Amino acid sequence: MTGDNEPIAEERLYEHPLTGQRALVKPAIPATPISVYVTLLTSLFLHGSILHIAGNMWFLYIFGDNVEDFLGHGLYLVYYLICGILASLAHVFATVMLYGVDSPQAHVPSLGASGAISGVLGGYIVLFPQKPVLVFLFRFLTYVPAWVAIGSWFAFQIVSGLPMLGGQDTGGVAYAAHVGGFIAGVVLILPFLAGGAAGPPRVPWSNQSEGY
Repeated sequence: MTGDNEPIAEERLYEHPLTGQRALVKPAIPATPISVYVTLLTSLFLHGSILHIAGNMWFLYIFGDNVEDFLGHGLYLVYYLICGILASLAHVFATVMLYGVDSPQAHVPSLGASGAISGVLGGYIVLFPQKPVLVFLFRFLTYVPAWVAIGSWFAFQIVSGLPMLGGQDTGGVAYAAHVGGFIAGVVLILPFLAGGAAGPPRVPWSNQSEGY
């Protein structure tokens, strides 16, 4: 990364590892009016499409309110943003370690709230592991415990991200951010809860159902 008003990367010659074809690759991101480090925060509020933001907001709508009730509005916002930033850093770390700092993947912009919302899911599974969640399973709508629904989602993120270990692309999805955000949410929820709202209005591990 560079300072303010400087390009993120320079032009470079890229050679395809299989075909040997060469191409001049220009930076995907132009000069930034602010420090590129601030984009770790601002990128959480940007999305690639209407479907992208709709899916994220659906997950946040279903699971976020319960976590917010326990932490309180202000602390929940801090928790959400920290999980998002840690998720972005997990994506950066995984990309650089598995592809290389000069790889094409390292120059692809990453944005979206998925990492922060993954952190909310991590907090939810700790607070409400047995709460019934309505899911679409084998062509039927049915209720399963939250640990099953969210745990299955988390397992899918890991499996879907395995191609990164072989240097393959993952279809433009930052699975490392999902995994990193979820782990951050699981680890941080109890410390945040200890300094959170005076009294949670809802009881953890209750049987109140959620749609999913």
